[in-house]
Amino acid sequence: MPHTLFISDLHLSPDTPEATNTLLRFLRETAPAADALYVLGDLFEYWIGDEGLAQPYAEDIAKALRALAEGDVPAYFMHGNRDFLIGERFALASGMKLLTDPAVVDLYGTRTLLMHGDTLCSGDIEYQKFRAMVRNPAWQRDFLAKPLAERVRMAREVRGMSESAKQVKNMTIMDVAPATVDNAFRTHEYARLIHGHTHRPARHEHNVDGRDCERWVLADWYDHGSYLLCDASGCRTQSLA
Repeated sequence: MPHTLFISDLHLSPDTPEATNTLLRFLRETAPAADALYVLGDLFEYWIGDEGLAQPYAEDIAKALRALAEGDVPAYFMHGNRDFLIGERFALASGMKLLTDPAVVDLYGTRTLLMHGDTLCSGDIEYQKFRAMVRNPAWQRDFLAKPLAERVRMAREVRGMSESAKQVKNMTIMDVAPATVDNAFRTHEYARLIHGHTHRPARHEHNVDGRDCERWVLADWYDHGSYLLCDASGCRTQSLA
């Protein structure tokens, strides 16, 4: 049956060769049977500019994605909070098409809203301020003009600060805000919602303005992980194991 696949939050880096190999196997054995593949952000643990393609693991991933696209399976990428600096050079090397966040697609007759998911966590005011800063084109131009070694150092520092901040934040504010989710459904005509970011894979049912809506949260790949398969009958989670 025709179907489309969704993944997110792989957080790949040179330190995660097992996860990289899992993705390469997925792209080689599972994804070629799909109509399309969507990567909804955080493919990489951090991305300091498209010079990152010079790293062997990143080059292998780009080549595998390009092979998928050349095999007539289009692949789409939406920026996450870790890899928002992926640009046209990576898109060209991987054959992936860059998506805006949010994006709406038609999945076998069902209107579906795609997001990375971090904008849904509106209760985390500190993070939303940081997000606004790093998504500013002027900030990005300044960052990308810095020497590569300095960018790597800054990325690692930010990653460390982020992990430390999580230890003291209330878990509730790091999850989606119900009112923000409802507003996303409302704004996009009550479409099915698929997102990642929170690392809390599940299917949620929402009733918004008297309409029944469903929200799928994608899994991270830190511990085996999974992918979402959607076809004309609906969506379901598939294990990578």
